[in-house]
Amino acid sequence: MEISREALARMVDHTLLKTDATQAQVSQLVAEAKELGVYSVCISPSMLPLADDLGHLKLATVCGFPSGNHTPVAKAAEAAESCMLGADEIDMVINIGLLKAGQPEKVREEIEAVRAVTSGLLKVIIEAAALTDDEIVAACQAAETAGADYVKTSTGFHPAGGASAAAVRLMAETVGGRLGVKASGAIRDWDTAQAMVAAGATRLGLSGTRSVLEGGVADGGY
Repeated sequence: MEISREALARMVDHTLLKTDATQAQVSQLVAEAKELGVYSVCISPSMLPLADDLGHLKLATVCGFPSGNHTPVAKAAEAAESCMLGADEIDMVINIGLLKAGQPEKVREEIEAVRAVTSGLLKVIIEAAALTDDEIVAACQAAETAGADYVKTSTGFHPAGGASAAAVRLMAETVGGRLGVKASGAIRDWDTAQAMVAAGATRLGLSGTRSVLEGGVADGGY
């Protein structure tokens, strides 16, 4: 059964992570987010602190984005600064190379480093399209053990692709409701958004939120 437009909107992190984004575009994002009734805005850490009135909106930002190939110390420092500058939620990218090298404990340790300095919710981006099923499970287990609040499919920047319903379903089965599941990357229409929710997503990362909510097709992007 489809959820309503309003219920779907309340699951959305309205996102602007383009490398050439301006502060004026961020202000437009915030205004549109308030109009659409979404849950939060997600922006780059360089845009913090925000002077815009957020109203009911939560403020999310990214960490170790988009490659994840930062040291745990660097990721923790970035997350700590973002929280100090007003971020309510941190979406961190894991080092998937460590996971593929058979070192999930190293992934857990970097998540723990960010968790220790994050005052709000921590979402862990695992880049699911680049992983095997076993690696997806291992990444989710590392995130849960390290104290994360969510696991998240994708940055939207990896050439392997973004969210898939199969990955979301496996992630949801692995965390068993103990963590949230955020689907992000290449969700550009209403049917895809609904499929992610049906598969177990409890949050959606969208850049073309208006088009999705209105039943159209969003332009390429996050």
